[in-house]
Amino acid sequence: MPIVSVTRLRVRSWIFLPAFFLRSIRITLQVKNAPGNLGVKFLNDRRKTFWTCTSWDSEAAMKSFMLANPHGPAMRKLLEWCDEASVVHWSQSAPELPGWTQAHARMQSEGRPSKVNYPSENHRRFVIDAPYVGASGNAHLK
Repeated sequence: MPIVSVTRLRVRSWIFLPAFFLRSIRITLQVKNAPGNLGVKFLNDRRKTFWTCTSWDSEAAMKSFMLANPHGPAMRKLLEWCDEASVVHWSQSAPELPGWTQAHARMQSEGRPSKVNYPSENHRRFVIDAPYVGASGNAHLK
């Protein structure tokens, strides 16, 4: 049964964006070729906020990607770079990626905050703004 993973990251300062983008490019290349990846899409939201949505053929494939370089080391940087971070995973019968409205609803109801060193008030309260999906805000791979 496919596993869907959704992450939401808010970069706390413009100063971290160049390094964040550089690592994001490397991770994009990694995920496109990761064993077990069934699909991936990204959303460049407002206010330095970024969403990812991936589908995997197994939880083991998802975890293997998560821990591998460059993704694994980049996750540790998010402690400093982000003031909001959250994740949600679920199983579903088909590998199709959900829409951003569904991803947001799942994040709100079943997600959890990730550790950050400088949490915003919204992060502390686990308040997640609905994503804004503009004409060019979505990038699909696979």
